Amino acid sequence: MAKLRVAGIIPESVVDGPGFRYTAFTQGCRHNCKGCHNPQTHDFSGGYDVDTDDLLAEMLEDPLIRGMTFSGGDPFEQPAPLADLARKAHEAGKDVMVYTGYTYEQLLARAQEDPATDALLRQTDILIDGPFILERRNVELRFRGSDNQRVIDVPQSLSRGEVVTFEFE
Repeated sequence: MAKLRVAGIIPESVVDGPGFRYTAFTQGCRHNCKGCHNPQTHDFSGGYDVDTDDLLAEMLEDPLIRGMTFSGGDPFEQPAPLADLARKAHEAGKDVMVYTGYTYEQLLARAQEDPATDALLRQTDILIDGPFILERRNVELRFRGSDNQRVIDVPQSLSRGEVVTFEFE
């Protein structure tokens, strides 16, 4: 049982990744991207605490849910509880997608010093990385806001030692 600071939960979303998603919007973000879609999630003292086991139980009540999405804020500001939640979601047969303003390369470097970042990265199936850049906004992209953001297959990237990206169909 771990506590997580969230801005909100969407129990059934179709805009936060492929299929029906259970989406947790984490509270706290250092990026403060100009034009951010969720500026209310930036303040680390905002939001409210939830128990990750309660989130998992709520997600598992809905048989239509394909997986869990962590958005924000920035999920990598709270990697420990999210890594545990992602592991349990995988054990339940669900996939995990994470949005972050950090680049994959920044997360790899941080993971060298921070076991929780490493754990969350290793429990992530799909990573949307990089800050939102208003000048590069593209409304035609699926599940991304700006064209600098990549859709990364994390398990493949970790096993190959290079970034493996893909586009959603």
